[in-house]
Amino acid sequence: MTTILHEADADVGQLAGRRVAVVGYGNQGRPWALNLRDAGLDVQVCVRADATRERAVADGFAAADIDAASAADVLCLLVPDNVIPTLPIAPRADALVVVASGYTLAFDRFDPACDVGMVAPRMLGPEVRRCYEEGVGFITAFGVHRDVTGHARARTLAVAKAIGGLRQGAIELSPRQEAVLDLAVEQALSPALRHVSQSFVRVMLEHGIPLEAVLCELVLSGEVERSYRLLREEGYAVQMDHHSPISQYGQMSRADRYDHLDLAAVMRTIVTGIADGSFAQEWDDEREAGGVTFDRLKQQFAGPEIAAFERELRMRLGVASAP
Repeated sequence: MTTILHEADADVGQLAGRRVAVVGYGNQGRPWALNLRDAGLDVQVCVRADATRERAVADGFAAADIDAASAADVLCLLVPDNVIPTLPIAPRADALVVVASGYTLAFDRFDPACDVGMVAPRMLGPEVRRCYEEGVGFITAFGVHRDVTGHARARTLAVAKAIGGLRQGAIELSPRQEAVLDLAVEQALSPALRHVSQSFVRVMLEHGIPLEAVLCELVLSGEVERSYRLLREEGYAVQMDHHSPISQYGQMSRADRYDHLDLAAVMRTIVTGIADGSFAQEWDDEREAGGVTFDRLKQQFAGPEIAAFERELRMRLGVASAP
């Protein structure tokens, strides 16, 4: 059975008197640093001398260059995965390195010869801080990649607890399992959902439904979002009773109409390319080529024309944008 860990399974005291270096002060780095400090740990922020360092200093942290992290007892590397292998760090043999994603470890892009652990919040960076402040925490993927000192598990769990990652529970996964799952959601599930939404929009337009009304139904009204929230909070069976009888009947009676579509075959091909390292190599090649394909895709799927249309529609409907 899969191991799920909670706060009682960890002791932040494992890190008492230890210097924790947070490398990076962006989406994940800042929330981690603030949470770690609030948990009573000695935190130093190690970043380039830019606006992120200025913000760290304004938040009251001691800040230093990235290479200063090499002297720390615990190094939390909270920069993009493709940046981690380029960091000018040399952790001590008795140090613990913690990553927030299994990607670099799973595909041999980074492999320091010391304790290495993974604490991967299933939560967007800013929400890591918000959930901590609200006292609710968040679900986390936890794993140990290498244990040199015999204390890797205890120390990695201490980090997970300190940032609020054990309040709801941490699922124990290997970095490879976490990376495959994370990339599969992005590459196998998300494109499928996008295709479903586009097909739905097309059919609605064929029936004379205004595009603005369709987008409200799918996204802007918040109904789908809140339905998913109820699914998370109550489970599928319980939340079903929030729908009308006609809604329940329609959902369930048509559920098998898509059974002939072999989505699993396409997903299986995509995930195989993730698991065997093909995608990691493709991404390395793409960056080395200057990101030409990436820029083209960004323009195609999320270009300025699309952004302008969405912005105008949100303004017309009085939908507030996130701060």
